[in-house]
Amino acid sequence: MTTCLRHFILLTACFVALFVAADDKPTTTAYKFLDVPTSSHVYGLGGHNLTIIDDDINLVEQNPALLGPEFDHQVGINYMRYIGDTNFAGLRYGQGVSEHGALAVGLQYFGYGDIQGASVDGVLTGTFTASDIAFNLTYSHDISERMRGGITLKYLYSKYEDYTAGAVAADLGINYYNPDNELSVSLVAKNLGGQVKKFNEFKDNLPWDVQVGVSKMLGNAPIRLHLTAYELSRWNSSYYKIEDINNPNSGLIKEDSFGSNLMRHLVLGADILPSNNLYLGIGYNYRTRTDMATYKRDFMSGLSVAGGLKVRAFGIGAAFARPHTGATTFMFNLTTSLGELLK
Repeated sequence: MTTCLRHFILLTACFVALFVAADDKPTTTAYKFLDVPTSSHVYGLGGHNLTIIDDDINLVEQNPALLGPEFDHQVGINYMRYIGDTNFAGLRYGQGVSEHGALAVGLQYFGYGDIQGASVDGVLTGTFTASDIAFNLTYSHDISERMRGGITLKYLYSKYEDYTAGAVAADLGINYYNPDNELSVSLVAKNLGGQVKKFNEFKDNLPWDVQVGVSKMLGNAPIRLHLTAYELSRWNSSYYKIEDINNPNSGLIKEDSFGSNLMRHLVLGADILPSNNLYLGIGYNYRTRTDMATYKRDFMSGLSVAGGLKVRAFGIGAAFARPHTGATTFMFNLTTSLGELLK
């Protein structure tokens, strides 16, 4: 076992043990911004994907085991126009540290625009801003010729009006990739950690999760299929829907069947890859569609599309989704290799 791998395992074990021991029972769940992808490719494939093997460092946010020496000196920029005045943006940089290891650092900003404030009596008090910031450090190492492990350490800072909070978290990931048959399989434990500074006397729980995924080329066809299972740490995923779809004023009923619960844990995606420098993707997220069951939605609810192109040292990606009729979201990615630019 190499020294780097021993350090990786030791760091992981110490970090998890620290927060398992220090964590007291949480009362609420927060930090849901951690579920927002930073890769337009992932967003276009349904919002969750652990297994894409591509020249895009923005993918590392989904699975630290996707980082490798091949991302040496690569910079990734992402921007997302979300619902209302919400805007997300981030930056990530990768650096090879050995033939089998790599590091990456990143910063992600989540801004929610101006929010109208009011007192407990309903008196308007003016507007205020709210934002979240995630600082992250990722390390990966090749376990074998086809298997790689990685860890991302994150510090999370939140500021809502005059209130602030902080938390630390870790993502642990492993990926198996066989280039002979283009098979990629991953397992990731996300957001293990806890708060180090509370907003008030109540402690917020991080949205920790266990996810698995698989990607596979469809024979000799230029098509790659993806299946990702997420929120495996909690099976029950029931929701409420309108009892009579033709009567929006009818009551709500609870949907809690086995099939519905299963589908709300799965994300389906497919890529068309005409060349090594171009992709077109589509994804379907059943949870997103059913979450909009009591709101206005259209054919696009739950669907998302993406496309990407690489030209010389630059990679460009974009994705589009429309969860319901009042929300159109767009994500943009840009990557470049500083090493290629300086040649």
